[in-house]
Amino acid sequence: MTTTHPKLQVPDRAGARPGPGTPPFWTVRRRDNLVGYLLITPQLLGSVLFVLLPLGLVVWYSLHEWNVLAGTFEFVGGQNYDRLVTDANLREVLGATALFSVGLVVLNLALALFLAILLNQGLRGTAFFRTVFFSPVVVSLVAWTIVWQFLLQDDGGLNGLLAAAGVEGPNWLRGEGTAMLSVVVVQVLKNVGLNMVLFLAALQGVPAQLYEAAELDGAGARTRFLRITVPLISPTILLTSIITVVGSLQVFAQIAVLTQGGPGVSTTVLVYYLYRQAFQFHHFGYGATLSVLLFAIVALLTLVQWRMRRRWVFNET
Repeated sequence: MTTTHPKLQVPDRAGARPGPGTPPFWTVRRRDNLVGYLLITPQLLGSVLFVLLPLGLVVWYSLHEWNVLAGTFEFVGGQNYDRLVTDANLREVLGATALFSVGLVVLNLALALFLAILLNQGLRGTAFFRTVFFSPVVVSLVAWTIVWQFLLQDDGGLNGLLAAAGVEGPNWLRGEGTAMLSVVVVQVLKNVGLNMVLFLAALQGVPAQLYEAAELDGAGARTRFLRITVPLISPTILLTSIITVVGSLQVFAQIAVLTQGGPGVSTTVLVYYLYRQAFQFHHFGYGATLSVLLFAIVALLTLVQWRMRRRWVFNET
């Protein structure tokens, strides 16, 4: 008779296969997590190297006075932040920044929504006009601004057209009342096509049955727009408003090419003032402090818009 003895259980050694009751280390979940981490690693490294690290360095530099010409780097603590309070020009700069941002956001969003509604009617030539309105978005910003600089000069093309109609045009880029308006209009015409396309996509996603039902109930065009269109495209309005507000606070090339911050400081926005302090006057510590102020303003406005979305964005809780 042959006797069968049970196999002895040998403890696992390094590199040995797990026993029948031991789960494998590389489970499906762990493999999926590893793949996910590998996929986000490039973006994470980019964010650390090009966002978090520069932001930390800017805060560090704001606590110092860095004179590149003299080769000195001196710790001054909060002196640069005290200078923000006593800077005589900063209040006017912030006022010009607010004026530019409000004008740009209101005109850009209103015009973009108006154009999107027109193009959504399905009229002939819609594709052509959509291309015309969007084409400035892909044009080089500097080239676009230089062309408008020639058009808005005292003897430029715009005043030439007005003169042909018997109207004497102002000096658009040097007048106290027209310089800021000119910069805002140039920027609106440059980027309105992007928001227009976003609004158009949102409008095309609104079900036509809702308009038909509202029309049968006797709702007019204004009521249908306010009660159906605006609520259903409100997520897109939130997106475009955040993008436009952040972009308005970062404008630089238009000011540098068109007005150089003048006349006076009437068109000197915060980014251009930061540039002048850091790279023209070589006050790098104070320029870094202005950068921290700009970051705080952008973060605060974005947070406010994001928190207020629950009050007016459709289907947000």
